[in-house]
Amino acid sequence: MAASTTLHEPADALPASAVELHRALTSVQEELEAVDWYNQRSLATTDAELSAILAHHRDEEKEHAVMLLEWIRRRDPKFDEHMRTYLFTEASITEVEREAEHEGGSEAGTGSLQLGSLREEIDR
Repeated sequence: MAASTTLHEPADALPASAVELHRALTSVQEELEAVDWYNQRSLATTDAELSAILAHHRDEEKEHAVMLLEWIRRRDPKFDEHMRTYLFTEASITEVEREAEHEGGSEAGTGSLQLGSLREEIDR
């Protein structure tokens, strides 16, 4: 069965918010799958006009996925925390993760190393 119709637990054992989150998460998966399909098709076709149409559809699916991610972020504090830590940063993603773990929390959206980490580099 498709993930969109299958919960792992009985629906009546879950709060409505969990069922809604499941709907959103499943929809993100479906949108990202559509992005992949349209992308492959737009690259594989030899017809330029068809390629442009498929690329347009691909990009529409990206918009849908991001809208869902924002809905999820607004309702799930841990998603919000992680998004604020990693999205729109410039530093190495793994360095952002090391810094967030070392500091015991996220540096919401800074995308740069903090003075404490620079001091550690100097002391080495």
